[in-house]
Amino acid sequence: MSLDPVPAATPAVVAGRPAPAVSKLLVPLAIGAAVSVALGTYGRVHSPTGVGVLIAGFSGAQAAKAWMASGVALLAVVQLSSALVMYGRVPGISAPSWTGQLHRWSGRGAFLLSVPVALHCLYALGLQSYDTRVLLHSLFGCFFFGVFTAKMLLLPQRGLPGWALPLAGGLAFSAVVGLWLTSSLWFFTTVGLKF
Repeated sequence: MSLDPVPAATPAVVAGRPAPAVSKLLVPLAIGAAVSVALGTYGRVHSPTGVGVLIAGFSGAQAAKAWMASGVALLAVVQLSSALVMYGRVPGISAPSWTGQLHRWSGRGAFLLSVPVALHCLYALGLQSYDTRVLLHSLFGCFFFGVFTAKMLLLPQRGLPGWALPLAGGLAFSAVVGLWLTSSLWFFTTVGLKF
């Protein structure tokens, strides 16, 4: 029989439950996953109308979608760049005082631009799988809004693991790149640079 004191619980698990920092991730991740699944389910069961969002100045819904998605991608690059500067990951550059504001406003702008694109995709086209590119685009879209939801729910949390927000932001950025490659780039290379 050992007289050594009982070892303290490790920070990762307390009484069989995840530590508070990890448990703070679970609810936002579950809600984000639910958003992804809900969008995918709606897109799959909804009968596509074929009616697109017409925006003045564009020749059609597809052109509007391609250019607005390009705006989202550009703002996502601003998001990534400002995050890298804020986290001190760009050697030789210290974050100016306005970097946080730039990061927040570019994120808001990207989200606002993405909403009409997503509405057009879900309402007019639905979740399609007739082609690998189209299926990937649909999945990237559902994934993006799920990750975005999780990231927004994680932002006000304190005591999160240091990797949580950068990972959520990186996944959101990756989804935007995937969306742009499977939609806007395809449109511009197939149809041309038309408005």
